[in-house]
Amino acid sequence: MPAVRSLAGQPVGLGQEGAIAGGAVVELRGIRKRFGSLEVLRGVDLTVHAGEHVVIFGPSGSGKSTLLRTMNLLEPPDSGSLRVAGVEYGPERPPGAPSGTPLQLRRQIGMVFQHFNLFPHLSALENVALALRRVKHLDRAGAEERTAAALASVGLLRWAAHYPSQLSGGQQQRVAIARAVSLDPQVMLFDEPTSALDPELVGEVLAAMRKLASAGMTMVIVTHELNFAREVGDFNVFMEHGEIVGSGPRGFLDDCPNPRARQFIGSVL
Repeated sequence: MPAVRSLAGQPVGLGQEGAIAGGAVVELRGIRKRFGSLEVLRGVDLTVHAGEHVVIFGPSGSGKSTLLRTMNLLEPPDSGSLRVAGVEYGPERPPGAPSGTPLQLRRQIGMVFQHFNLFPHLSALENVALALRRVKHLDRAGAEERTAAALASVGLLRWAAHYPSQLSGGQQQRVAIARAVSLDPQVMLFDEPTSALDPELVGEVLAAMRKLASAGMTMVIVTHELNFAREVGDFNVFMEHGEIVGSGPRGFLDDCPNPRARQFIGSVL
């Protein structure tokens, strides 16, 4: 089977041989998270398979972003199992099961945030290259060569020397995508990547995400862009009150059996 390619032309890191055939890459079981007296996640189960594009949607405050952030331990779950490529990272580790550290996990999972999180004092090229030097331990020349390929893949090579303040919001988000993808993750997480953008800039970010999806990258996307979700979502998840209350494969948005999910979809589309 030919290697799946990332936006930057590098092989997408799908880990075990079974993963590239569609095996489970991320497995959440009984994930719970509490902030003080507020239980934000209430025993969530979710499996993400290699090459799959999972879309998570629902009303504000339903736990979508918190669920996404548990997948790379930015929000460590209070209880439950979190497995990535068969390695346990959650608090409930069966005896004898292989376990990993947060740093090991984050080397496998890329994340794109709402607000870009670029270093303002670094150029686009430097923002991407810094991550490659720190995480992949590439030398300056190797990091810059790989950075150039990543920026070219999102249409930003000519802006490589520009600083974030000199770029539009859409361009900044595409730099953030290039930075995450250049590290060759097994899974890409997107936390409402277009919600901070002016409407006319949304399309260029979604185009970069479409390109990544078509390259075969495993993706978990929290979004209110339900037309985009309908287009790329292999598996769709509707959350409310910290629980998954409806889910289904392609076509779920058009033929959803859950009344509350139907109501929400109808209010957005």
